[in-house]
Amino acid sequence: MFSDFAQRFVNELNEKLPDAADLLPKKEFKAALNSALERMDLVTREEFDAQAAVLLRTRERLEALEKQLTELQTNLDRQKPQS
Repeated sequence: MFSDFAQRFVNELNEKLPDAADLLPKKEFKAALNSALERMDLVTREEFDAQAAVLLRTRERLEALEKQLTELQTNLDRQKPQS
């Protein structure tokens, strides 16, 4: 994943700034870019979407449980003898 991104980035950089290749050796630049990207806490779009779906299901379940708890508390309050 990172090496593909690094390659696309280098290609884009060479296209937009052709003189940049003279300033930075390509091999060292790709190595530095790969190293920087690997230190970042990045995920693929697929991983992000999967986790977003899990979060949505968890949120829906939590809301259902909160509703159930409220109903149970209401029923208990009704059953308490009035003093």
